[in-house]
Amino acid sequence: MIDFVVERWPQIAFASWQHLSLVVQSLALATVIAVGLAVLTYRRKPLASLANGVSAVGLTIPSFAFIGLLIAPMGFGVAPAVTVVTFFAALPILRNALVGLAGVDSSLVEAARGISLSRFQTLVRVELPLAWPVILGGIRISAQMVMGIAAVAAYSLGPGLGGLIFSGLSRLGGANALTSVVVGVVAVVVLALILDLLLVGLGRLTTPKGLRV
Repeated sequence: MIDFVVERWPQIAFASWQHLSLVVQSLALATVIAVGLAVLTYRRKPLASLANGVSAVGLTIPSFAFIGLLIAPMGFGVAPAVTVVTFFAALPILRNALVGLAGVDSSLVEAARGISLSRFQTLVRVELPLAWPVILGGIRISAQMVMGIAAVAAYSLGPGLGGLIFSGLSRLGGANALTSVVVGVVAVVVLALILDLLLVGLGRLTTPKGLRV
């Protein structure tokens, strides 16, 4: 296995960078979408319940089947991979954003409105900062989940470490087939740990000391 890694290190490093880039960019897009939907729905209980239901049902969709369905309209490559990873990444973030925003003490919101802050200013300066630790928890959950989904996205010839895994699985019994699978899986796990540490650091930098638990 060591010889395999040494001989193919440039390929493995490039695939790892592609994998991390796919996850981070999709995670950022998913965060914008999910928080935006939460902001639009958290004040309206029927819409919030609908959003929660969609997030729960969405997680039951098999990622492999979803990728297969997207190949027909989108073709192979980056587009279906980004779509699938972003879709699944948004679901836990949406749920946590709804919980975080709904959990903000109403007296704090009333106090903010009492000092002449507009609804938008109250949202940006009071509600979102107070809900941020919960939202960040959803982002961390999503990051770990979609690291694996991004590997499955290689079925549509998307970028990342999934290529090593599928390449090995397609020729099991051949030379270095199992090694290719193991290296791909281990690299995905290592990237997941690195990204989680980065998100922990982001939380320390962006969460006020009074809100840290």
